[in-house]
Amino acid sequence: MRYATALSEHSDPRVAVAEVVGQILERIGTSPGLAVLFVSGSHVNEVQLIARTVRQGLEPRHLIGATAASVLAHRQEVEEAAAVVLWAGHTGPVDMLASDGHQDLATIPAGSSVLALADPFTFDAATTLASVPPEVVLVGGLASHSRFPGGNHLIADSEIATGGSVMAVLPEGLGIRPLVSQGCRPIGDPFTITGASRNLILELGGHPAVQRLDDLLSSASETDRDLMRQGLQIGFAVEEDSAVLGTGDFLVRNVVGADRSSGGVAIAGMAAVGETAQFHVRDPAVATSELATLLHPLRAESALLFTCNGRGKRFFSKPSHDAELFCDGLDTTAVGGMFCAGEMGPVGAGHHVHGYTACGLLFGASSAQ
Repeated sequence: MRYATALSEHSDPRVAVAEVVGQILERIGTSPGLAVLFVSGSHVNEVQLIARTVRQGLEPRHLIGATAASVLAHRQEVEEAAAVVLWAGHTGPVDMLASDGHQDLATIPAGSSVLALADPFTFDAATTLASVPPEVVLVGGLASHSRFPGGNHLIADSEIATGGSVMAVLPEGLGIRPLVSQGCRPIGDPFTITGASRNLILELGGHPAVQRLDDLLSSASETDRDLMRQGLQIGFAVEEDSAVLGTGDFLVRNVVGADRSSGGVAIAGMAAVGETAQFHVRDPAVATSELATLLHPLRAESALLFTCNGRGKRFFSKPSHDAELFCDGLDTTAVGGMFCAGEMGPVGAGHHVHGYTACGLLFGASSAQ
């Protein structure tokens, strides 16, 4: 075994970290190339002690980690409770990067993969993700323990930071694959954006965007109207020349408002004239089927999973949804991760921060026989 994941829900952080270190030692031994630590609940107050104990007991070459509202390991998601999750792997040489704001990744060697953990309040995601080279994969998540600046903690070896980002650059040859499941369903018709200004879509197919939205609301089923009220999204086609667009063919962004005076719809992102856009809704059934479909052709030795705070049992009406699908789909229980304030992964030709998404970094991945 090259990889292992451990979980402890013990109320005493000293016991919890001892349990996870012991489990990893039993499964893969000491001195892994990389260890990744996720800490939730009241244990975040002892994150420095926990990280130090991991370094002393496991002796990883490098350690990164983050605090989170909820964590996951194996087939179990521990939501909004005290827990420690430790993932470790014999990865070979790993390079560490840490920054207070943005990180320039342009010089990372082709074929490498980047595991990224960051603070949602201070991390310059747009600049950093735009610098990822074409032949490099980046997957990760934004720390979610605190809703206020300075409340999250990031771990980089012996250092604990309350902002910026920490990253591990993994070498080629580990069979790494990214997986991004946005869990959205397109509704209505796709339109070409014919008017836009920064984050405001002014026209869709030659008509005010608000009018297109009103038309959709009036024609949608009651089920879709309910989903639209819970949170409307809009997707931008990844392949503009695709003859048929469906679930998974879009980069999805939140709709954050409408301006009746201009006829525009505001989104959490940038819009450009000429792009193809279609409104979307978050649908638990589609989120389940899409993730299962993406996982179905794959097997992996291990995976790190970054799922949104908005998913979990509140969205799926059952606990441990994403963790179970990952373990069953990949035929491994060596899955660890956290619930995030934003998930990072590739869609189309670029890397983005997503919401309501499940992003995975798969190790030793292969196609199922």
